[in-house]
Amino acid sequence: MDEPDFLDPLIDSSFKGFPHQSAALRRSQIAAQGWNVLSGDLTLPLALIRRDVMRRNLGWMQDFASAHGLELAPHGKTSMSPQLFRQQLDAGAWGMTFATVTQLRVGIAAGAQRCLIANQVFADLDLRCIDQLKQEQPGLRIIFLVDSLDQLELIEAWRRKNPAADAFEVLLEVGVPGGRTGCRELAPALALAARLRASPALALVGVECYEGLATTGDSTHDQPYVEQLMNRLCALATACDEQDLFEGDEVLLSAGGSAVFDLVARQLKPRLRRAVRGLLRSGCYITHDQGHYKRLMSAVAARTGCGDGLQGAMEVWARVQSCPDPGLAILAVGKRDISYDLEMPIPLLHCRRGSTEPSTTPADWKISALNDQHAYLRGSGAQHAALQVGDLICLGISHPCTTFDKWRWMPLVDESYNVCDALITCF
Repeated sequence: MDEPDFLDPLIDSSFKGFPHQSAALRRSQIAAQGWNVLSGDLTLPLALIRRDVMRRNLGWMQDFASAHGLELAPHGKTSMSPQLFRQQLDAGAWGMTFATVTQLRVGIAAGAQRCLIANQVFADLDLRCIDQLKQEQPGLRIIFLVDSLDQLELIEAWRRKNPAADAFEVLLEVGVPGGRTGCRELAPALALAARLRASPALALVGVECYEGLATTGDSTHDQPYVEQLMNRLCALATACDEQDLFEGDEVLLSAGGSAVFDLVARQLKPRLRRAVRGLLRSGCYITHDQGHYKRLMSAVAARTGCGDGLQGAMEVWARVQSCPDPGLAILAVGKRDISYDLEMPIPLLHCRRGSTEPSTTPADWKISALNDQHAYLRGSGAQHAALQVGDLICLGISHPCTTFDKWRWMPLVDESYNVCDALITCF
């Protein structure tokens, strides 16, 4: 990938949210245009990121990891933005995490030199791509997950056809019964680790798990669940260490989504004979949200006393397009523009037509439904009754991943909604 076109790409009016009449611009030229979201300079609906809030999130999470003796390998699937990958790496991230080899290639082009694929890799095309990337970039580190003999045998079969290829670095994944991937029991996991150690096709460098699927936000449930899973992770790491099944100078232990990272952090540095590097893979922290993760962050704050912690940095702005019934306004934004997989968008701010001074929305304003291009904003009281066609509404989100993937670009704005930068996404 050509770096100027990748990190400083051309953005034009084929990207929704970009001004219709503007010429195509490099990302680095956008700040100089003097655009302001509330002044009507960009087309709506529009997803944006509040730059200063995002920067605080970057610093807060990096400080959290450092305070626990851990490092960050943020999950890039959240944003799939090369510009945000660079910011995470520049803020001190050890490396980046991805779900697929396709995502991995975007991260490497953005500058990541240490990469986890938090998934099982076994297809010939993917193995060939990883091997080629490592040959092209000496020093590049790519590590993926293994959880079965079937997967191991597929990798060994590929290696027999490509005997000059280097061994693939892997983490052994610990899973839970009824969950997703990962070894369920210690004895089979240890047997698989022994086979990995004996295989010339792979090098076992650590152990991994993912705790997020069972998260509830209730510490009375989440704390014992995470503790039990992490105990299993540490037990497997200890047994592998005692049997000299790891290769390399240090052992990587990795876990940590964006929900209960504080509980994971307590147990990511067990005492082993080799040095241990604990890696948190949280991804959503970079923008956080105003719904699902905000509630989970409240539980983190209650457990740790960390105060406000992370804040929602992504917003989606839309116009009122119709007020057809009392208590109902229709917004020109829908499922094509904003996440709805966990819950409906959350009305945050109202800016009257012709004004650039937003006010907080009343607590009873709710989005009751979404169509492809429409949102149903319901409420009561004088402020809702006074809504007019052309008014602006700011919506918060639950789950940033599924808003990011609906946009090819997003502006970054300052506290006055002046556009000061931009990013692209590569989904």
